[in-house]
Amino acid sequence: MVTNHETAHMVDHEAEANDRVMFGFWVYLMTDLLMFAVLFAVYAVLHGKTLGGESGRELFSLPLALTGTLILLTSSFTCGIGMIAARGGKKNLTLLWFGVTFILGLAFLGLELYEFTELIHEGHTLRSNAFLSSFFVLVGTHGLHITSGLLWMAITLVYVIRRGLNSHLVRKLALLSLFWHFLDIVWIFIFTIVYLKAFV
Repeated sequence: MVTNHETAHMVDHEAEANDRVMFGFWVYLMTDLLMFAVLFAVYAVLHGKTLGGESGRELFSLPLALTGTLILLTSSFTCGIGMIAARGGKKNLTLLWFGVTFILGLAFLGLELYEFTELIHEGHTLRSNAFLSSFFVLVGTHGLHITSGLLWMAITLVYVIRRGLNSHLVRKLALLSLFWHFLDIVWIFIFTIVYLKAFV
């Protein structure tokens, strides 16, 4: 028979474990932030190094980038609603809103891949010049993060379908939500520095 003391000890132990996981995840986000800061700095230095080739104004489609931005911002909103549903123990609403977030994330990734495919088809590759190298690495790294976020989301939602909502899965969804919002913020900087600046 479990005593009150043992129950309290287990609760304290679980709380400590949760705190460690959250702290570790924040450390990961900070290292990720530093990595993106370096990539932004590299792009800022190299964005004019086109070797006589076309600049961002000629290469980029602002409407396409704006569409992707609106999609990702919307996905951040639906992710937030899904997290509220998860904390309220509403399984179906959690699946609905995170499902919408997943679809929007796929749409954003599709636009990013379309942009890359069009550029490469026109002969503008990673090796063309320093400007394009820094562009592909910066935007591509963000795209890889979106891909990993979508995989994480899909796996977590499968667990929710099979097991229902519990404290462990709600915590996983909270970390996923934090990661997704982080990627949203990073993209806002990419949109501003890479795309908007090219047309100003």
